[in-house]
Amino acid sequence: MKELITSASFVISSPSIEDCPEPTLPEYAFIGRSNVGKSSLINMLTNHSKLAKVSGRPGKTQLINHFLINKTWFLVDLPGYGWAKVSKTEKAKWKKMIDDYLTQRTNLINVFVLIDCRHSPQKIDLEFMQWLGEEEIPFSMVFTKTDKLKKVKLEASITNYNNELLKSWEEVPTQFLTSASNKSGKDELISDIFKINSGLTN
Repeated sequence: MKELITSASFVISSPSIEDCPEPTLPEYAFIGRSNVGKSSLINMLTNHSKLAKVSGRPGKTQLINHFLINKTWFLVDLPGYGWAKVSKTEKAKWKKMIDDYLTQRTNLINVFVLIDCRHSPQKIDLEFMQWLGEEEIPFSMVFTKTDKLKKVKLEASITNYNNELLKSWEEVPTQFLTSASNKSGKDELISDIFKINSGLTN
């Protein structure tokens, strides 16, 4: 049976982990470089056109955004990392907020790291995933904008990424190929979350 998201509502935008909702429900965080298509992906997954704010301007998400899904778990939209045009002070503040959240949030179940499939492996993405591994924070990779590449080029891009990862990893993380435009990968990603949640209650 296909798992469905039947309700999704915005709860709160928090400037720090202390301001986040009580950690009583499982939550899944989405993060990626600026302009990776995170808001579009979240809207696609939740069947809402405007749940997460989509912007052509990198760095639009600046707080920890909680969305309550099916009244049973949280989807968390984290600020992007990378080349957002903000001051060093602001970047340092964002980094502390994200690091605190990822390392201290007790009900965080998995982090979905978004990767633009059109680009070669980016140092900033590889370093971020390496850090997650060192901190023993569970994560999956979500390749976005897969509709922008022909099948052969997409496969080559994924292989290129995996070859890079295997230089320092014994095996590659779980991966999802998605497109907010044609909704590919939606069922697989949602099913993965539902599967994990069902295991938590057993």
